[in-house]
Amino acid sequence: MLSTALLDHWQAGLADGSIVPFLGPDVLADVRSTADGRPMPATSEQLILAMNNGQPMAPKLMYEFPRAAMNIELKRGRSAVTRFLDTTYGTTAWTRAALHDWLAEIAPPYVIDLNRDTQLQDGYAGRPHLLILGCARLGGSDYRFKLFLCDGAGYTAIRPEDADPRLPVLFKPMGSPKPKPSYIASDADYVDYITELMGGFAVPAFVKARRKGKRYLLLGLRLNRDSERMVLSDLIYDAAREPAGWALIAQPNDKERRFCKRQNIEVIEAESSDLLQEWNTTPQQEPCGDPVN
Repeated sequence: MLSTALLDHWQAGLADGSIVPFLGPDVLADVRSTADGRPMPATSEQLILAMNNGQPMAPKLMYEFPRAAMNIELKRGRSAVTRFLDTTYGTTAWTRAALHDWLAEIAPPYVIDLNRDTQLQDGYAGRPHLLILGCARLGGSDYRFKLFLCDGAGYTAIRPEDADPRLPVLFKPMGSPKPKPSYIASDADYVDYITELMGGFAVPAFVKARRKGKRYLLLGLRLNRDSERMVLSDLIYDAAREPAGWALIAQPNDKERRFCKRQNIEVIEAESSDLLQEWNTTPQQEPCGDPVN
């Protein structure tokens, strides 16, 4: 059971921006197709099976989605992977995730989402905000991101120097189909993106300034794979200490515990669904006085 004190601390921190939600695939576990009720593919295995018409691929390709996507890219071209992701997340109608409805009510000023769907964006529709999409293998640019301004009605591409740093920021490093498709999917994408992320070219300067001293609440994210761990490590650079954040992981393994210890992230043995259940059954007090930092 999550303590009331911890829930109150998270509520205040999410609302004032001192705590940043960091979302992984399992926050979409309750999402279903409105047409046939099938789950939204979000985890690595789900994505591989969906991309391959429901059939397993070779064991070495089933290990991780980027590896399988690289195989498809080599056989059928990069556009084949893009079309799959566009169809999955851009044109298929899905139910809403309970966690995204919860986030939309709180409206944190900065959210990082490793998923490629549009539910986070949909939750901020009608509110002016900045959207950052990861991109890879682009020529003629030093950046590995695309930046858009939502004026409450639609998105417009802008330059980093024109961004208003006071607006809420939705950071989707693995991309999204909207407003223009941009994805980190195959091994080649990840190699390029992570290299530039480590070099500082995948994060806008105003985000680098904003993220100093933040704490992170990891929701729906297992930390078994190197790709997620490397992206996480760089995106939370300059985090607060003691702790840098919290990771809700039911039955964490030794690898996840060691990684979180190195990152100074406290492991909470629970799932994001447990958080929502506790939140809905615990009376929420209106904040008073100074926000919790």
